[in-house]
Amino acid sequence: MNAFRLTATRIAGPASVVTAATLYPQTTQASAIKLEAPPSGVDIPKLKDAIQDLIETDQEQRGDGTSLYGTMIRLAWHCSGSYSKVDNSGGSNGAKMRHAPEKDWGANAGLGVARAALEPIKAKFPEISYGDLYTLAGVVAVEACGGPLIPYRLGRVDEESGETSPPDGRLPDADKGSKAMTAQHLRTIFGRMGFSDRDIVALSGAHAMGRCHTDRSGYWGPWTNAENTFSNEYFRLLLEERWSPKASHNGKPWKGPDQYEDVGTGKLMMLPSDLVLVLDPDFKQF
Repeated sequence: MNAFRLTATRIAGPASVVTAATLYPQTTQASAIKLEAPPSGVDIPKLKDAIQDLIETDQEQRGDGTSLYGTMIRLAWHCSGSYSKVDNSGGSNGAKMRHAPEKDWGANAGLGVARAALEPIKAKFPEISYGDLYTLAGVVAVEACGGPLIPYRLGRVDEESGETSPPDGRLPDADKGSKAMTAQHLRTIFGRMGFSDRDIVALSGAHAMGRCHTDRSGYWGPWTNAENTFSNEYFRLLLEERWSPKASHNGKPWKGPDQYEDVGTGKLMMLPSDLVLVLDPDFKQF
């Protein structure tokens, strides 16, 4: 595929509602699933500060510009993204993604790092459920990185096994082999949760945060040059930069799955599922 460029006539407005990636466990799901009364004695501001301190300490120890902020958003999203509005199965209630089979799904590769990082917080605040902790960690990440303050509701109740986990395949794949199949896949996955094309575009804006790792997803690199900042930069780059298939990495032929890199520097990446947002006319209008 030749490199191509799409001229931005606007920065995608719906990017601001990408916070739904961490919100929807309490909106879409809460409208259908009855959460328990919040546990008494949970000091949410103190808990949020502890999560942020944990992430900041880890970031300082890394010293390479990466952090757990994007990973915590991914944790919240993947904990929640198995939900189905059809039968109210899946989702963050139960926190089943810490058990087999969900913890072993390919789509959840690498999230054991985030779950393990949060264990000291769980030990310090034992009254909070894992379901609440995982989703709240995503809320903290959005807010700490410049996103809006997010109303949050406690009340998820943990399950002790993954026996009632939904079938694998409910989380989105980055590539289904063609533009048409990838676009349909996104609509199938997100539609199961009750999301529209506009919602899909907005939720994809979470890719402004964090990066891909070859030892997890197989893909490599950040989407933006500010991976710890909540912004519309993902949408700006998607529209304004020229993207070409990645052919090499560190001077050697690229052996990973198909992905794209910016023509100018080769330091940024986009997935096939990112590019379909501008190649599919119904997605692009948003």
